[in-house]
Amino acid sequence: MPSVPERCRASSGQVYLIGAGPGDPDLLTVRARWLIETADVVLHDALVRKVMLESLPDSAEIVDVGKRVEYKTPQSEINDLLVERARAGDAVVRLKGGDSFVFGRGGEEAQYLTAHDVPFQIVPGVSSVLAAPGVAGIPLTHRDVSSRFTVITGHETPEKDESALEWDAIAAAVESGGTLVVLMGVRTLERNVEALCAHGVDADKPVALVQKATWTDQQVVRGTLETIVDRAETESVSPPATAIVGDVAAIRDEIEAELVAFDPA
Repeated sequence: MPSVPERCRASSGQVYLIGAGPGDPDLLTVRARWLIETADVVLHDALVRKVMLESLPDSAEIVDVGKRVEYKTPQSEINDLLVERARAGDAVVRLKGGDSFVFGRGGEEAQYLTAHDVPFQIVPGVSSVLAAPGVAGIPLTHRDVSSRFTVITGHETPEKDESALEWDAIAAAVESGGTLVVLMGVRTLERNVEALCAHGVDADKPVALVQKATWTDQQVVRGTLETIVDRAETESVSPPATAIVGDVAAIRDEIEAELVAFDPA
C-alpha cells in the first residue's frame, strides 16, 4: 500500500468512528486502514478480527471494549474512555464491526463526543446488511422480484417499554414482495418468524441465514419461514448472523452453479 496521505493520517486529540466491515480485512476501506495504521489507540468491538490490527505501529495501544456473553463493557465506560484518550492528545480510533451508524451505537458515541467538545470523524464501513446477502448470492433487490428492502434489529434495547417494531407494516412489505433483513436476530429467530406468520406472511416464504459473513467459517442456511427455526438448530447457527426473508432468497438457486465462493483472508 502507498504511503499514507496527510489527509488520511489520524490526528491527535481526535476520534475516528470507523466501520470495520463484516469481518474480512480485505473489506476495510482504504481510509479506514490508513487511519488505523496511524492511530495512537484503537478501541475495538468483539466482532473486529485481530488481523485488522496487525498494521498498527508498535507504540499503539489496543483496547478490547467488546460486548460478550461473559462480560459486556458498559457503553458509558466506552464513551468516557473515548473522551479521556482524545483529551490526553491521542489519535483515537473507535473500530466497530459493519458500519458504526447501523445498529452500532455510533450515533450515541457521536452525541457524547459532541456534548464533551471532542472533534470526531465518521468513516463508513461495509454493513452486513449488504455484505451478508451479497456473499451468499442473494440480491436485496431485483427488478422482477423486489423493489425495496427493510432492515430491522432482532435485538432491541431492553430499556424500551415496548417494541418499536411495527410487525403489521413489516409483514405487509414482505408479503407484497419486499425483502426483510434482520440483524442480530439469531436468539429471537423463532419469535420473529412467529410475528411474520401471525401478521399474514406465507409460511413458505424463502429465508436465508448467513452466519459470520466473509469470515473463514461463514455458513449459509436456507429454508422457509416454516422450516428455518429447525434448520438453524440442526446446523447450530449462532451469532453473528444475518437473516434475509423474501422471494429474493430463492434467486441463489438460479445462480449457484456459477457462483464462486467468497474467499476470505
